[in-house]
Amino acid sequence: MLTSLGVDRRTEAVYRAMLTHPDEGVADLCRRLGMSEGDIRGSFDRLSELALVRPSSEEHGRLRAVSPDIGMEILLTRQQAEIAAQQHRVETSRAAAAQLISEYADLRPSVAEPGVEHLVGLDRVRERLILLQREVREEVMIFSPGGEQTQENLEASRPLDESLLGRGVRMRTVYLDSVRNSPHTVAYAEWLSGLGRQARTAPTLPVRLIIADHSTAVIPVDSDDTAAGAVVLTGQGALAALCALFESVWETAKPFGEAAPRDERGLTDTESTALKLLADGFTDEAIAKRLGVSHRTARRVATGLMERLGARSRFEAGVGAVRRGWLR
Repeated sequence: MLTSLGVDRRTEAVYRAMLTHPDEGVADLCRRLGMSEGDIRGSFDRLSELALVRPSSEEHGRLRAVSPDIGMEILLTRQQAEIAAQQHRVETSRAAAAQLISEYADLRPSVAEPGVEHLVGLDRVRERLILLQREVREEVMIFSPGGEQTQENLEASRPLDESLLGRGVRMRTVYLDSVRNSPHTVAYAEWLSGLGRQARTAPTLPVRLIIADHSTAVIPVDSDDTAAGAVVLTGQGALAALCALFESVWETAKPFGEAAPRDERGLTDTESTALKLLADGFTDEAIAKRLGVSHRTARRVATGLMERLGARSRFEAGVGAVRRGWLR
């Protein structure tokens, strides 16, 4: 009952016994409470620290319990003093933190142009993304062109994604079609869908992109090297264009739970995109990067298309695709 005031249960039991049986000594309290003499005397020491007992004026060497109305007032006053001291420490820490933040802000390089913030290095990018996720209130829109995600990356993203959706933030993500072949990526996407996240896939994506609340966008400096840094855009014109780009891709992307459909040519979106890249002279490696698949998968797709067109070279494949009306 008095633990919130700093009195443990054993000490409280001794204090109560001293109030109800003021004439009992240490031996009597030992028998009554079933405690050892060491426990009783330890409780006496604690009660003395709390000023809940005082030496008897009538019997030398005996302690008397202070009446509850006085004792509780002493405990409450002590607790108020401790709270005030803790509050002072908090305010001192807050002031120190504000000073550190101010000094760090002075060390940041000035922004070259309004609405543009340059982040150099992977650590700065990650710090900015964590801050952005804490500040977002309404919606996050994401292009994720990296293809299959590793199990470790997905597990690292789980608490942040769960926190966002738990706060009621709308979350829309467009992946590459190739992630449909990754069981753990599919499982993660289905788990997020159960929490309310919407996901779709597209054959290719123009850039890695994160847009928060239609007001802040983060894009990498180098799409092939995300560790090189990123750019944070807050200008109204840039955000309007990026939001329009996202909506355009979102409208044509396929919901994650649906199987990849085939068009009137019998091609999936991935095969159709691969055919265009093949006809444009892209290598298997370049096609793999654009589709977010392995080099082997890109070669298999390209070979399959060439076999269906009866072509022995990429040039013949392009000509054959045009003749069949597969390409303009």
